Amino acid sequence: MINKNISLILAALGAVLILGGGWYIYRTRTEAYGKLITYTLPPLPYAYDALEPYIDTETMKIHHDKHHQAYINKLNAALKGHPEVRSIPLEELLKNLSKVPEEIRSAVRDNGGGTYNHSFFWLVMTPKSTKEPSGKIKELIDKQFGSFDEFKKQFNKAAVSVFGSGWAWLVLDEQGDLKVMTTANQDSPLSEGLVPLLTLDVWEHAYYLKHQNKRGEYIDAWWNVVNWEQVDKNYSQTQNTDDTEKTKETL
Repeated sequence: MINKNISLILAALGAVLILGGGWYIYRTRTEAYGKLITYTLPPLPYAYDALEPYIDTETMKIHHDKHHQAYINKLNAALKGHPEVRSIPLEELLKNLSKVPEEIRSAVRDNGGGTYNHSFFWLVMTPKSTKEPSGKIKELIDKQFGSFDEFKKQFNKAAVSVFGSGWAWLVLDEQGDLKVMTTANQDSPLSEGLVPLLTLDVWEHAYYLKHQNKRGEYIDAWWNVVNWEQVDKNYSQTQNTDDTEKTKETL
């Protein structure tokens, strides 16, 4: 089912995040198709200090207002003068980078990825974390990794292993299996045909003010703010193809 509907699932994931989080990552399809898109910085779905003491206020301000905004500004600049791709929603561009004009392809990959990844990252954190998964995503984690603790161990290992800057991810592959993976810089799993479910930013700007070079300490703290309700929604949406089709029609 996943293999047949992977494009539909990826297309609808933005809708899940919009509806589930109460804000947007990018323009909805009603606004996007046939119209030129200018990306804007979405507000955080919680206060800057809401993730304290695990992620500090100053880091959240700089990370969101400066770093995320910079990727958005550079993405808009890259797309300017290219109406043939500027009317295509961001996740579609990241899924089909080969169709982006060569002269801006690297800029879209880097800054489009930075725009999308950060927007996704804010949503999978919450000050009201349940600390552990529940629902369908818990069942699948237990089935495929043996236990939540084993999953955390594999995810931590992946996050620590990223050389330089990048991201750690929990994704769904075309066979419907969970996979822990990493991407370098601002690369997105969307470009590999995978469905993002959970991510952790391991660029130093995400943690250096509080944790300096202690990435492992930052990772341990981050587990206290994971939004498992959102992660479960991200997974559940991939299983509801009828609902996904209805959602897509409203975008």
